[in-house]
Amino acid sequence: MGDWIVYYEPRRSNGHLSSRGGRQSYFATARVTSIRPDPARTDSFYADMSDFLEFPRPVPFKDGTHYYEAGLKKDDGTTSKGAFGRAARPISEVEYDQIVKAGFATDIFDAPTIGAFGMPNEDSTQLVGLAEEQATFERPIIERVSRRPFRDAAFSTAIKTAYRDTCAFTGLKIINGGGRSEVQAAHIRPVADSGPDSVRNGLALCSTVHWMFDRGLLSLGDDYTILTASEKVPDMIHRLVNSDRKLRIPDQPEFRPHPQFLQYHRQFIFKG
Repeated sequence: MGDWIVYYEPRRSNGHLSSRGGRQSYFATARVTSIRPDPARTDSFYADMSDFLEFPRPVPFKDGTHYYEAGLKKDDGTTSKGAFGRAARPISEVEYDQIVKAGFATDIFDAPTIGAFGMPNEDSTQLVGLAEEQATFERPIIERVSRRPFRDAAFSTAIKTAYRDTCAFTGLKIINGGGRSEVQAAHIRPVADSGPDSVRNGLALCSTVHWMFDRGLLSLGDDYTILTASEKVPDMIHRLVNSDRKLRIPDQPEFRPHPQFLQYHRQFIFKG
């Protein structure tokens, strides 16, 4: 308990032995908060997690001849299928750091400092709150991943990538003069209400739609139909959203909004 883990997606995309389509990549990290027995299966357990955060870039289990987990490589250089088949595998601190760094890549670890008005300071190469010397930390990677500025930057990058820098409600894609996308990353279930930093709990929205979504003037059905709060949304907004009243969703199913987060938003936030 208290340790950090990485999630790995295998080749199988479901429980059937013949299934395929899995990314065979590390795709997220989280912290173990408790471990409890499975009431239905002897010698099996559940791990409760917190601080879940998906990588903007899924990391393959090997790059060329380099294996991120040394235990997966046999002496002859091939992959150990026996080790690969274990559902839970121990990894070293160094292996964890390498996977996390690859998952967040240089655009997160070298992201610009956020200034007083939310604008990046171009002359800086570290996130606000993360500028201390790494030597002061026992585990610098985990210190970064644990902090809100880092998590916000990683979540934003993952959402913008999944939605191709396009507002899901309006279809607008605006790139400013500096080459940056103006779309914003919105949580469906807010972080303040225990919403995770998962792509499936996020949407790419332009600023006006983001403001209205956070305040419950807009929401979504489980079929991704756009919902508006009756008599609280001006007509111009109805004209601004996608004409078919459907959300523009990512091509990959694993990036699409999860129904449980949409249900939470409708039940606790939406004013319709």
